Amino acid sequence: MSELRIQPVSLHGFSIEPSFDGSRLAVKLIGTADMRAQRTIASVLRELHTEAMRLGARKVSVDYRDLEFMNSSCFKEFITWLGDVRALPPNDKYLIRFLSDPRKHWQARSLSALSCFAVDVVELDPPQS
Repeated sequence: MSELRIQPVSLHGFSIEPSFDGSRLAVKLIGTADMRAQRTIASVLRELHTEAMRLGARKVSVDYRDLEFMNSSCFKEFITWLGDVRALPPNDKYLIRFLSDPRKHWQARSLSALSCFAVDVVELDPPQS
């Protein structure tokens, strides 16, 4: 089994927990993603993309369920990542599955926008109506 080359991140009030079980690549975001987290998110998403390509991942899970808030600058980093995935040749593309908490309405609105931007690579859980 390949070892994951992404380290966990812990900042004041925000953390990212990456994981790989041999077949599933995932990151969990916890806390508040504000301006202090933007550079870290950008860096981790670049590393995540590199790892997905290296490991030949067909799906990457991003767990927002414990994320309380994300500002627009951090959100833009996800748009950049989705653009990078969409630009890949068809055989290299991977699906990005966003897990959200239906009680946090901002997540549904934000993730719905992401899915419209990259309908071919984004999957929402729970699905948006």
